[in-house]
Amino acid sequence: MLLLNIDHIPGKEIEALGIVKGTIVQSKNFGKDFMAGMKTLVGGEITGYTEMITEARQIATKRMVDEAEALGADAVVNVRYGSSSVMQGAAEVIAYGTAVKIR
Repeated sequence: MLLLNIDHIPGKEIEALGIVKGTIVQSKNFGKDFMAGMKTLVGGEITGYTEMITEARQIATKRMVDEAEALGADAVVNVRYGSSSVMQGAAEVIAYGTAVKIR
């Protein structure tokens, strides 16, 4: 599945099939949360959270691609990601775009 964050496929004609999205709400585990608290004392990257968000983004992308494949799409254009805190200790990651068929 071709994923692009532009609204067209250079040199190709496309037919829009619809908006597709994938979402996940991921929570921090106690061990990562505790270590993140300790890391804030000295500064620097909180790798446990970076890994958590990276994993969540991969899952959201896979779910978006699964929706696109169900529509018979060849690609998803205008792919975007968003995230928000939905409650203490949990974040939502969403991937969305337009499923298209290449002609």
